[in-house]
Amino acid sequence: MDPQADIAVIGLAVMGQNLILNMNDHGYTVVAYNRTTSKVDEFLAVEAKGTRILGAHSLAEMVAQLKKPRRVMLMVKAGSAVDDFIEQLLPLLEPGDIVIDGGNSLFQDTIRRTKYVESKGLLYIGTGVSGGEEGARHGPSIMPGGSPAAWPHVQPIFQAIAAKATDPATGAQEPCCDWVGEGGAGHYVKMTHNGIEYGDMQLICEAYHLLKDGLGMSPDEMHTVFKTWNEGELQSYLIEITRDILAKKDDDGSPLVDKILDTAGQKGTGKWTVISSQDLGIPITLIAEAVYSRCVSALKDTRVQAAKAYKPGNTRLAGDRDAWIEDIRKALYASKIISYAQGYMLMRAAAQEHKWNLNYGGIALMWRGGCIIRSRFLGDIKAAFEKKPKLENLLFDPFFKKAIKGCVRSWRKVVSGAVKKGIPVPAFSTALAFFDGFRCERLPANLLQAQRDYFGAHTYERVDQPRGQFFHTNWTGTGGRVASGTYTV
Repeated sequence: MDPQADIAVIGLAVMGQNLILNMNDHGYTVVAYNRTTSKVDEFLAVEAKGTRILGAHSLAEMVAQLKKPRRVMLMVKAGSAVDDFIEQLLPLLEPGDIVIDGGNSLFQDTIRRTKYVESKGLLYIGTGVSGGEEGARHGPSIMPGGSPAAWPHVQPIFQAIAAKATDPATGAQEPCCDWVGEGGAGHYVKMTHNGIEYGDMQLICEAYHLLKDGLGMSPDEMHTVFKTWNEGELQSYLIEITRDILAKKDDDGSPLVDKILDTAGQKGTGKWTVISSQDLGIPITLIAEAVYSRCVSALKDTRVQAAKAYKPGNTRLAGDRDAWIEDIRKALYASKIISYAQGYMLMRAAAQEHKWNLNYGGIALMWRGGCIIRSRFLGDIKAAFEKKPKLENLLFDPFFKKAIKGCVRSWRKVVSGAVKKGIPVPAFSTALAFFDGFRCERLPANLLQAQRDYFGAHTYERVDQPRGQFFHTNWTGTGGRVASGTYTV
């Protein structure tokens, strides 16, 4: 019998199953495979019952059912499992066939795998897929990169199953999926998305903390606040689910959120984003603080001891409650702008480093629907890059410049109020500190360079000489004339 399947998906966890069902809904024939083959039979008998979805009990059987060029999508845990499946697939595939990694792989691994698979005559795609279970089933955000020659062969499938969003420039419904770039570009953009997601979540949690401890609001009262916020410029998926979480009751009728232990987990993509920023020298301070805030939350037993040793005082914020709520909203909005500005700074630096031609407005459009950070706000970012494709920084765009200026007074009030009352707001604080540093024409780094030159002869530049000329001073009168070489780590 002639091959019938358009694509194969390996891995029948939540994301894999729902992507397969999504592809089936859009008219594509999918062959499903899982290392534990009993899961294939269970999936076909239950979730995929009555569909055109096929199953396979071996990789060879799976490949035999695929039309050429064969398209095989891995939905397995990032790391060695991806490499293991690539090695198993290579003998079964032919030149021109396509291997797709749809997991949260580290972008350097994707760069390496793309080169390796291409060296065997095949094509490779590393794609970010965002949106969780619901997104995978009904329309995720998909961010593919890798071998450019592979894109035409997967574009119809990916763009059919992706979420759709309105392009603010044209009003048309566009798929939240487009080609990102070569090598690891797709997974890099997904990694940055996840870093921004960390920042967004931490900012929302700090707003919640201020409303709860600073204003003494109940979960039901906060539900109403987040409901209102979701109807304005903060409208987003994360604000929406926060609204719903605050309204959810436990079996005994009490707020469920109050019963949840305050220790946060993480899977590593936020950490990867911070490490990459350090490699590139880009200050994504808010995302870094969000990662470390999760680490602080994990110190639960130690924090309980510290709370007894350093008993907190009165945390109530004095003044009009409604005024504080509006100030917190503005602080959240301004900090969110900083988070995205930093994320885009990081992607710009990575594009320069790896020679990727990233479409920054297109990335914003890909994030407008399906993914976890989807929001109305991303339409404003898309519009900013539509007006000026080579925009150096979001903070220079007139829309965001006006927004920051309209929020900065409230932002300072909230951060200073939280500090006075001992309510931790690390993401709000670092966002404001970055903004103040960003707009400061002369920072105290001149003194820092003098210190480095004093103890290590690391040299410095002078304001009265052209950039790129380096000087060394014999600060003590006993040092030598030899200076350390200049380099960037």
